[in-house]
Amino acid sequence: MTYVGYVINTMFGPLKIRLFGDPCLETKSKAIKEVGPVERMLIAAMFETMIACKGVGLAAPQVGINEQIFVVDTGKEAFAVINPKIIRSTGSEVMDEGCLSIPRVQVDVKRAKNVLVEFTDGENRRVRTQLNGLLARVFLHEYDHLQGILILDYLPPRERAKIVSLIKKGSYTGRALGDDNGNTRKI
Repeated sequence: MTYVGYVINTMFGPLKIRLFGDPCLETKSKAIKEVGPVERMLIAAMFETMIACKGVGLAAPQVGINEQIFVVDTGKEAFAVINPKIIRSTGSEVMDEGCLSIPRVQVDVKRAKNVLVEFTDGENRRVRTQLNGLLARVFLHEYDHLQGILILDYLPPRERAKIVSLIKKGSYTGRALGDDNGNTRKI
């Protein structure tokens, strides 16, 4: 099976998603010097994992690798991002976001509606493009992961502390994304 030009080897199955509390999720990721065979295999495995988890984005720290790589698939567009830079952002809107690494938690996050970005793709080509709407939101969410920022960091301190305490106790009872509609995909 191929996906955006990458061969997905399902022999190994999806990668393990790191969950809130794993130090890898709060560590800033390192830049990639060049995209080679190892990085392409990682990208393919990340696509497979994202699809298996019904996600729309997945960053390398979420699978335990602190490198500046993430994958995106909104259903309309799919691509790999290496060493991203945000050139300019405009507009803003608040929307509910979830995260594969923080199950059952949804947070209202204010993000730019439009972003001009640069990154290297999985074939070592430099890309400069304008992203809007959902694509911009997913890009910014995954970019945050590379900076060690989680959606919980957008909460007011008291609310964040309360939710973190409940998560650590294993007693958080928030609604899981997809509970109302099995086709919902997570960022």
